[in-house]
Amino acid sequence: MKKNYAVVIVTYGEVEKLTLRNLWPSTRRIVKVITSQIVKVPKLLIYLVADYRSTRHYINWRLNNYESTLVATNRRQTAMIGEALAQYRERHPEAPGLSVHEAYYFVPPYLEDTLRDLEGPCDGVIVVPMIPVESAFSCGVACQIVFDVYGNTRYQQVRLLNKLWQDPELHRIYVDYLFRNVDLSYVRKGARTGLVLVIHGTLVRDRAGNPPKVFTGLNETGEFFDMMKKRIMDDPRNVFDGIHQGCMNHSTGGEWTSETVEKAFREFEAEGYDSVVMFPYGFFADNSETEYEARKLLEKSSFRYKQYIRCVNGFPPFARWLASRIVDEAKSLDGIQEAFESFGTQKTG
Repeated sequence: MKKNYAVVIVTYGEVEKLTLRNLWPSTRRIVKVITSQIVKVPKLLIYLVADYRSTRHYINWRLNNYESTLVATNRRQTAMIGEALAQYRERHPEAPGLSVHEAYYFVPPYLEDTLRDLEGPCDGVIVVPMIPVESAFSCGVACQIVFDVYGNTRYQQVRLLNKLWQDPELHRIYVDYLFRNVDLSYVRKGARTGLVLVIHGTLVRDRAGNPPKVFTGLNETGEFFDMMKKRIMDDPRNVFDGIHQGCMNHSTGGEWTSETVEKAFREFEAEGYDSVVMFPYGFFADNSETEYEARKLLEKSSFRYKQYIRCVNGFPPFARWLASRIVDEAKSLDGIQEAFESFGTQKTG
């Protein structure tokens, strides 16, 4: 019988409607799931720390008229991936059925609830974390939730996309997207132009000066930047004289990556650059760290010309690429399940 698989497009999630009532549960989950991996937060303090952060974000975002677009973007991306998969099914009617769903770590619909709802209606699940570089704080959250829901059956029930940052096709899509959006009317006037590739920073050492006990994706972050820098600089369309990594770090837990957005700006200023372009390549969808915090740093900088290029968000080639990766995972899951079923038949026979 033809199988039916569910595809879950998952990301962190941020509140769509900015209220303290919405922020409180979201921030509490962040402190419990993410912050507690870096700094041991006593249970009694989780609510205090989270509610303080919620209040600070509420005041800051309200004063600056900021509202997150992350959930709306992820919903749009989910629909685009669903359309690409439907087109694939039209060309390959023998392929397994693929239904596409959105889910989030920190706002409803929560990933664990979505997975439980899908246990009965489908034969397996493909989870797609919408962060290119894996770590305990990104796809690691999905891995833990999958383990909590499926336990030891997860190997035959679930496939999780990973190592997306290594895919040359993603690099090609990123470069095409970047050069489609660069405003050449400025960068071709003889000014030195720099590019800041923005990504989420990682913990390098804990408070005691030791390597973190959790997987942070530090090496992967550096390798991803090196790959993209070379790809961009070698492209015949390149208009950039220099490229720097720009990490968005947190302030707790110890020492974070030193290659920050602020450092990139300082180095470009010292080298005489007067034009800078910013592209958040470490995120698949704009969020408060990219379109608010990183963009705000760019706007405050002293460069004559500044351009912020949004995340790939609704870029059709990106959706088609992800759909192709999902199809590959569906084939792998189908093969794994056939092997389990064959082994079970032999054992009972």
